[in-house]
Amino acid sequence: MKGVGADEPYWLALSAGQLKLPECSACGKAHWPAVWRCGECGSWEQQWTSFELSGTIFSWARTWHEFGASKEFGLPYVSVVVEIDNADGRRLLGTIAGNTENIRIGDRVHGEVISVNIEDENIPALRWYLDGNSSASKASNSGVTL
Repeated sequence: MKGVGADEPYWLALSAGQLKLPECSACGKAHWPAVWRCGECGSWEQQWTSFELSGTIFSWARTWHEFGASKEFGLPYVSVVVEIDNADGRRLLGTIAGNTENIRIGDRVHGEVISVNIEDENIPALRWYLDGNSSASKASNSGVTL
């Protein structure tokens, strides 16, 4: 998978089953989305650091209608925004698998890289799974059903 622009290393790593995110080589500022030049110090040098596919659900939405590549996921499916562990607040979008009846913002998740076929091209994507210790009893549940 070839990326477009500054995020190409992200897509190449994801195609290899890894999660890598950029940070400035000069000042250490974490970036996402990827940038060519650090807005903090002006450096053009970025390093790509590996991260575990684990984090916390920041937001989620359940979708009941098909569009685009959604037929790959089955209906309904749940999209999640996950704040990646130890990644300075960076968040990534993916879908969640398994029983999502009691999904809550703040639930812990772990992930894997999957391949989704879009217009005869396999695209790497993130699939998340609720951890066994996720709390379904949290009061805050701001997910949106579409």
